[in-house]
Amino acid sequence: MTRPGRRSHRSKKKRITLALAPVAAIAVAAALMNSAGAATASEVTADCSSDSDRLENCQFVDVQFKRNNLGPNQRVSAVTDNCGSSGTASKTFDVSASVTRIIQLEDGFVANADTKLANSVFEIGVKFSTSEINITRDDKTTTLAFSRTDTVQADSIGFFMWSAKRTDVSGFLRATYKEAQDGQKVFFSPSEGSTAVHVFYPQLLKNGAPDGRLWLRNVKCGTPEASGLQNSTRALRSEPGFGEGGDNITDVEIPLSEIQSTP
Repeated sequence: MTRPGRRSHRSKKKRITLALAPVAAIAVAAALMNSAGAATASEVTADCSSDSDRLENCQFVDVQFKRNNLGPNQRVSAVTDNCGSSGTASKTFDVSASVTRIIQLEDGFVANADTKLANSVFEIGVKFSTSEINITRDDKTTTLAFSRTDTVQADSIGFFMWSAKRTDVSGFLRATYKEAQDGQKVFFSPSEGSTAVHVFYPQLLKNGAPDGRLWLRNVKCGTPEASGLQNSTRALRSEPGFGEGGDNITDVEIPLSEIQSTP
C-alpha cells in the first residue's frame, strides 16, 4: 500500500515541472523578441547617415561646443627642393587648401547634404554663426588658394602647412522611427546626453576665405623626415603640428592678412 502512494507522489512532482517549463520558455522567447526589436546605437547611426526609409526624422542634438578648434595638419603645397645648397633660395609656392562641414559619427565621417540629419545639422549651425564667428553651415567646399614666393633655407626642403579653424559642436543623435520598436519610436545614438557625435563647422574670415593657421615648413635634407616626404606618394600624410616637428624642422607662421586668397 505504501509503494503505490510513493509512485503517485513522484508523479505529481513531474507534472508540476512539465507544466512550468512551457511558461518559462515563452517568457524567454518574449524577452528575446523584445530585445531584437529595439534599435541599437549602431543601427541608429547607420539609419541616420543613410536617410533610411524606416525613419520619420533624425536630429543632431547639441550639448556643448568649442570655438577655434584646429583641424588636421595638412601639407597644402608641393615640396620644393633646395638640398645641397649652402645658401637660401627664393621659391614660388602654389598653395591650395579646402574646408567643408564634417559630421563625425561613430563609424567615420559623413558630410552628405540630402539627409534629414544634414538638415538638422544645418539648423544647429545657424545657432553658432555670429557676427564675430562666421561658420560654414552647409556642406559646400570653401577654398584657400594663392601663389607666394618665400625663402627656403640652405640644404632644406620647403612646403606650406595648414590647419583650419573650426567650431566643434558635440552632442548625440535622436532618431524617430515610423514604426514602434519594442514599444517605442524614439532612440538615441550613442546615448541621450552624450557628446560623442561631433560636427565641425569651418570658420571663415570676413572675405569668406577659410580661417586657420598657415605656416612655411623647412626640413633639413638627408634627415628621416625629409626622406619620408620626398619618397611619399600620398597626397595627404599625417604631419606634426606647428612647432612640433623637432630639431630638423623649422616652422614660420604666415599671417593670413598677408595672403591674397581666392575664397
